Amino acid sequence: MALFWLVAWKWRPETISLKKMAVLIFSGLPMGLTSIFYYRALETLDASLAIIFLFQFVWIGTIFDVLFFKKIPGCRKAVSILILLAGSVLASGLEIGRGLSFPVGVFWGALSAVSYSLVILASGVVGLGISPVFKSAMMSVGAAAVIFFYLPPLFLTDADLFLSVMPYGILLGLFGIVVPPFLFSVGIPKIGPGLGSILTASELPTALLMSFFVLHEPVGVYQWIGAALIFVGIVVGNVEK
Repeated sequence: MALFWLVAWKWRPETISLKKMAVLIFSGLPMGLTSIFYYRALETLDASLAIIFLFQFVWIGTIFDVLFFKKIPGCRKAVSILILLAGSVLASGLEIGRGLSFPVGVFWGALSAVSYSLVILASGVVGLGISPVFKSAMMSVGAAAVIFFYLPPLFLTDADLFLSVMPYGILLGLFGIVVPPFLFSVGIPKIGPGLGSILTASELPTALLMSFFVLHEPVGVYQWIGAALIFVGIVVGNVEK
């Protein structure tokens, strides 16, 4: 995050009030909460179940569209969401009857979906007109603050431990904290939170492809079918009338 700020500082607006800065930082809190909630869910749920609960942001984002922007989803978007949800169940490799722990895991998984929906919503309505680079940097401060509050960075006081986790920390920080809010800040204001939730569903098949080609993990036929359904759902949700 510190390296990102060296770049983001060059893109800072000439004048910005403390109130706007506080709003930008506050809008990054859901990003940090999503990480906390999701990893808490993984403590009591299989990964295949936890990702399904997280993926409920697909329809939660549409509900937020209705509540905050009075945008009623059309038939095409509703069909797209149904296809995406079916595809997410198949792509996760879910085995019925395994890994479910009520109510703790379900509770954290549901919270992760709500907070992730808030990330997409905030990216589309907060800080409009501000450089996406500076906006995402400010949001990353909020995300880091809530994570550090929940998990104090005690490793900073241990040089050996710090050096051992630094390579992983840089990669996770780049692709988990820096890149997502920047891309959200660029894209979501142009397409809206509802459609943004649908496009973000490509995360699951991407994770599937990476696990197969990079980690060489076995991927079943139903998982490939699920990934294909997700791409179909994305196409249905974006096709022009």
